[in-house]
Amino acid sequence: MKILYIANQRLPTEKAYGLQIANTCQALAKNGVELTLLIPSRNQSSTEGIFTHYHIAKTFEIKQLYAPDFNSPSPLTRLAFHLKNIISALKLVRYALANQYDFIYSRDEWPLYFLSFFRNNLIFEVHKYSSIRKIFYRRFIKANIGVICISNGLKNKFANLGFKTDNLVTIRDAVNPEEFAINISMTEARNHVKLPLDKKIVVYSGQLFEWKGVANLIIAAQDLPLDVLVVVVGGGDEEIARLVLLDRNGRVEFIGWRKHSLIPLYLRAADLLVLPNKKDGDLSEFYTSPLKMFEYMAAGKPIIATDLPSLREVLNEQNAFFVVPGDSVALARGITMVLNNAMLADRISRQALQEVKNYTWDIRAQQILDFIK
Repeated sequence: MKILYIANQRLPTEKAYGLQIANTCQALAKNGVELTLLIPSRNQSSTEGIFTHYHIAKTFEIKQLYAPDFNSPSPLTRLAFHLKNIISALKLVRYALANQYDFIYSRDEWPLYFLSFFRNNLIFEVHKYSSIRKIFYRRFIKANIGVICISNGLKNKFANLGFKTDNLVTIRDAVNPEEFAINISMTEARNHVKLPLDKKIVVYSGQLFEWKGVANLIIAAQDLPLDVLVVVVGGGDEEIARLVLLDRNGRVEFIGWRKHSLIPLYLRAADLLVLPNKKDGDLSEFYTSPLKMFEYMAAGKPIIATDLPSLREVLNEQNAFFVVPGDSVALARGITMVLNNAMLADRISRQALQEVKNYTWDIRAQQILDFIK
């Protein structure tokens, strides 16, 4: 089977979508797909190639086409962004129409929108819903496009829009568990990433978008026992500068962005891992399938998560400890409780480690191919 994966995005990137795309492509290729990843040229965030950046095998082809990359000063920044995406989408579509593939796969609306007038072998992997994108969704319904949703919340939303049940499936995100099964002690991990040995360490890793709820974690950290240190891995300088203002008592260490290859070390160094997502907004409450959630599970450490339907699709009382979203007092109490209850921490971490075996990239690729076929 030949599949063209169109990513109308900047790759490689420090953002999670790049890791998700790279692992999806690698897993599909490992499952026998002759896959080509088609991308536009962009001002790269890294001088490394995609295979090197994401530490994946060269099991698929990458085709990069020239597309103009430009920016515009505010208030025209968003306009320039959308114009750039439309131009690059047209370039990618032209290539797709000039070549033959069994299926064309993308998580970007513009290429699929244009292709839907010429091809009927299209697969849309949807990661969020927006009412301003209904022009795409109406066209996708008419063109009978297959839709892969990363959460049941998204699947229900698209079913309510009028997509046929047979054209919808939920296939959540995943992880390579072996990347997080590192054979070193917690002490060795802490020494490697220069974290203190005399503290209980609570780790959050990932982006610092507002809906991720990291601000609430920083506030909760102020009420934790003195021997507890919260470590935030990820984010840019401006985001960190805003969050530092909430750390009145110096209870948080901000690491900043790190290569994904280092994340297993930070998780191994932790006593506890936190998913503090906020409730206010459908993206956080219903649509997300965080890569970090599966990485936390694979790390074999206890997880504290806010009680949201999106996270409940994978987590439960047997593999995580839930707290009320947006309640910093409840979060601080939950962190303290799990840190002080070794039996609870061991039980939920072992169960998460067992259940994450169902969420590998290879299994996900098999599910994608079953849906496509």
